[in-house]
Amino acid sequence: MEVFKILGTDDTPGVTLDAANDIFEISGRSLPEDVNAFYKPIIDWMDKYNLAPKAKTIFYFRLVYFNTASSKMLLDVLMKLEELYKSGNDVVVRWQYPDDDEDMKEAGEEYADIVDVPFEQIEIS
Repeated sequence: MEVFKILGTDDTPGVTLDAANDIFEISGRSLPEDVNAFYKPIIDWMDKYNLAPKAKTIFYFRLVYFNTASSKMLLDVLMKLEELYKSGNDVVVRWQYPDDDEDMKEAGEEYADIVDVPFEQIEIS
């Protein structure tokens, strides 16, 4: 499966989806001008990945900020991981947030309550 990579900018997160090297990550700031256009290729990649996933998928969210429009798209990504998990695959979400960012911590807690996927909250300094 081909690697999907987007370098992050001030308005868009960095994304690396590399099944061969077990790297699944969205990081940085997410407030793209056209959130649907930005996240559609990510969702499409995950649809393909879910057809033949690795034995274990650890997906990292290392966000420092996301806007309301991005929150829905992040939920869509998490729902793809939930589909994978519910089909019997080993999936873990690692939600990393700065130790001084209560909002990002709470966002992770809210997502953990919504999706049925093992969820780890990881505070980083």
